[in-house]
Amino acid sequence: MEQVRADGFDEFAAARWSTLLHVARLLTGGDRQRAEDLVQEALVKLWFAWPKIADQAPEAYVRTVLVRLAARSARRRWWGERPVEQLPDRAGPVDVSSAVAERSRLEGALAQLSPKQRAAVVLRYYEDLPEAQVAQALGCPVGTARSHASRGVARLRQILSDAVRPMT
Repeated sequence: MEQVRADGFDEFAAARWSTLLHVARLLTGGDRQRAEDLVQEALVKLWFAWPKIADQAPEAYVRTVLVRLAARSARRRWWGERPVEQLPDRAGPVDVSSAVAERSRLEGALAQLSPKQRAAVVLRYYEDLPEAQVAQALGCPVGTARSHASRGVARLRQILSDAVRPMT
C-alpha cells in the first residue's frame, strides 16, 4: 500500500518544492517560516490524497490546499514563537541590491492585502492561472475571484506608490 502511494509523490514533491515555497511565501506576505510550514502541511494533505489525485491534477490540488491553509493561518491571532533568521542585537551584512529591495518591498505590500486578495493576486499574476482556476482555488465564483484580484492590484498600486512618494 505504501509503495503504491509513494509512486510519483516523492518526484512531484522534490520537483515542485521551490515553486510551492515561493508561492506560499507570497501568500504569507514574505514570512519564510510560515511559508515552509504551509508547504509541509499541504504536502502532508497531498500525501494522503495522492492515490486519488496523482493521475488527475496534483498541482491544482496542492495549490488549493496552500491557499486555504494560508487563509486559515491569516485568521489566527497568534502563531506562537516567531523565529528570525538573525538575532536582533547583531548587525547583519548590508545588501543594497535593488532586486532584494524590490522583492522585500513587494512582499511587504502583499502582506498588507487581505488573505483572499493576496491569494487572488499571487495565483492570477505570479502563477499566471486563468480566472476559473483562481476561483476554484479560492472556492468562490469567477466574478468574485476577479473582484479580489482587481481590488488587490489596485491596493498594491496604492501601497507601492505611497512608499515611493518623498516625505515633505
